[in-house]
Amino acid sequence: MNIARVDLNLLVYLDILLRERNVTKAANQLGISQPAMSNGLKRLRDLFDDPLLIRTSEGMTPTERAKELEPLVRKVLTEIEHAVQPRSSFDPEKSNRVFRIMASDYAESTLIPSVLTELRRMAPGISLDIMTPSDVSFLDVEQGKVDMVINRFDSMPQSFHQKTLWYDNFSCLLSKSNPISKDFNLDSYLGAQHVWVSKTGMGVGVGINPADVQRLGWVDEALKRLGKKRDISVFTRHYQAAALLAEQESLIVTVPSRLATLQAANPNILLLPPPFEIPKFELKMAWSPLLQNNPAHRWLRKLMATVAERLSEQAN
Repeated sequence: MNIARVDLNLLVYLDILLRERNVTKAANQLGISQPAMSNGLKRLRDLFDDPLLIRTSEGMTPTERAKELEPLVRKVLTEIEHAVQPRSSFDPEKSNRVFRIMASDYAESTLIPSVLTELRRMAPGISLDIMTPSDVSFLDVEQGKVDMVINRFDSMPQSFHQKTLWYDNFSCLLSKSNPISKDFNLDSYLGAQHVWVSKTGMGVGVGINPADVQRLGWVDEALKRLGKKRDISVFTRHYQAAALLAEQESLIVTVPSRLATLQAANPNILLLPPPFEIPKFELKMAWSPLLQNNPAHRWLRKLMATVAERLSEQAN
């Protein structure tokens, strides 16, 4: 096959089709008509001598050949985008760019305030649009619709670039009037009522099954290894809300230590180390390969990493 005779726009069509797995949605993404996209799919099938996408009861399903092509096509398009991107430098002092960042309220509370302080000093025209994990899908990030995501992740697409910002331990928050505050040990911890809080990953959350320990996260998995289980009376996805609930006399809240220290000045709350070992976790930022070489994005990533490093040094 003579590459000069191949319409490289077809690779763009294929990339979008394999992401959306829907001709109409793919056409909308490219701003073309549905018949034009259907014709593009026909030409792709002729080019690769393969149906590529087959209609099944679950929608359009990629063939084995399509699955082989998907990462290759994405890599080729990323390299082309990099090659044609202007190499002009980024001037943060003159920029009015809006960066869209998905951040858990843990990251929003512990990292973003310091980032904003630096932005006001270095780039006063730049704005941040902070989105919640439920606002964003991995596809949004992959397509560059969201600049970066900052959270704890159980899993992440291999194509994403990522960087660990810091590691954090856990601390317990409880009311100073809580009777167990004077004798805080594993038995008194297990005898109390607890607030569960977590929102890792991205996408719309689902209801929690208290019996499904594996989905409950770090704290409950650590207890399971001891053959123990805590009594959870409140489930929430918001760390700040959980911290406020710690003022109630009967509740214990076990949260990341950096978030717990935000309550250090609260006269009604005690901060105590957990009476059992809980492994540390990573806070990561991740972004699309499409943005890897963007000058403005590189600047923001460096700023995030620098601020996170400084906060880690202060925490230690």
